[in-house]
Amino acid sequence: MTKEKKASAKIVLVKGKIFSGTGEGAFFTTLPWVRRQIKEKLGFAPHPGTLNLKLIGKHAKVRGLLENAKAVEILPEPGYCRGKCFRAYIKSDVACAVVLPCVENYPGDVLEIIAPSNLRENLKLKDGDEVEVRIVLE
Repeated sequence: MTKEKKASAKIVLVKGKIFSGTGEGAFFTTLPWVRRQIKEKLGFAPHPGTLNLKLIGKHAKVRGLLENAKAVEILPEPGYCRGKCFRAYIKSDVACAVVLPCVENYPGDVLEIIAPSNLRENLKLKDGDEVEVRIVLE
């Protein structure tokens, strides 16, 4: 990030609890066109799967803010939905990205997190653990 962008970036802090998903994140993060775009636009190849975060308390309202914020767009191939991504940091300094799948009826209090490595294993996270994520808005 350049100094000009860093100066204009806004950090949004969210808190949530880890939970197990349906496995769809693993499917999407292994699609070649998704992997290519994440690598090109975010600078890393995603580990297969997402870390699911259920936002708690006042943090559940942040998703609405993200829906309207400038994001890195993952443009779909026919038959798939697009995704909005935001650079982020989990546990203070572990680089990752928050993904908002643009699908109808997606839960408003859930964020999916991708990273180049398995966050659950590397950070020793389990269902029910509470974590903070710093989301960078540019």
